Amino acid sequence: MSFALAAMSHAPTLGRVDPGGTIHEEILEAIEGVKEFVAEFDPEIVVSFGPDHFNGVLYEMMPSFCIGAQAEGIGDWGTREGPLPVDSETARRLHAGVLAQGIDVPRSERLKVDHGMLQTMEFIFGEEFTKPFVPIFVNCVGLPLGPMGRIRLFGEAVGRTAEQLGERVLFLASGGLSHDPPIAVFDTAPEPVRQRLTSAVVTSEQRAEREAMIMRAAHAHARGEGDCKPVNEAFDREILRVLGSNDLAQADEWRNDWITREGGSGAQEVRTWLAAFSALSALGEYKTVDEGYWSSVPWGAGFGVVTARSLA
Repeated sequence: MSFALAAMSHAPTLGRVDPGGTIHEEILEAIEGVKEFVAEFDPEIVVSFGPDHFNGVLYEMMPSFCIGAQAEGIGDWGTREGPLPVDSETARRLHAGVLAQGIDVPRSERLKVDHGMLQTMEFIFGEEFTKPFVPIFVNCVGLPLGPMGRIRLFGEAVGRTAEQLGERVLFLASGGLSHDPPIAVFDTAPEPVRQRLTSAVVTSEQRAEREAMIMRAAHAHARGEGDCKPVNEAFDREILRVLGSNDLAQADEWRNDWITREGGSGAQEVRTWLAAFSALSALGEYKTVDEGYWSSVPWGAGFGVVTARSLA
């Protein structure tokens, strides 16, 4: 029995907007390193923590987190569409084990997954991956958001349950770091947008329109236009420092307004990283194997790639 972790940012702009310098090539090289790390670890169980961007999980029912026992890809940003190879038996065991520890978490037998989780899975296992995994949704956009301490406790409960399985478990995290894309806020949105944020059906036309809007904003930011926040390297470095410290209780002090103010609207995706590192910590101390970070002014985003292993 052992635990390992791979966490990385996802970026629909990767390959679509030049991040500047040699960042693109360096990120692709780091991803190759993650693939080698995962192949060497040879996980028997893969648990993936990821967000959604109002594509599959909407205000019709917005949980703080949800374990998927069956799932399908949305197909946004060129990621996979249709049924996914979910490790359903393990997902149901994890769900029952987390509930038994007093952490309320729903289970979905039809979780809809967008690029927020699938881009990282496809980076590591290939676009047509067959590796069974457990998808765990972590809410990062549906306001109001709960405290970060709750994310830590949830991740620890997942890790303690995974420990009982007695196998090699790989925890994945996809999201963050600092970036400030346009994200609708339900409470202040006009009625047509509220309807869009509540509907359980997102059409391909709606998705294409939204992706085009995001690309327009990304290109405008790259030209130095628009009002999105710039990348905040100091914020990103602090997040990475805490996650690698073996003292994740420090993250309980991360207030939601601080995260958005310093890191931008998309920085709430660090919740997926915290959940995965907390799961890793259930076996005790861990060590960072490799860490890469890139601060891109054209993207207005920080991109991180981290691998770690438990010392147990």
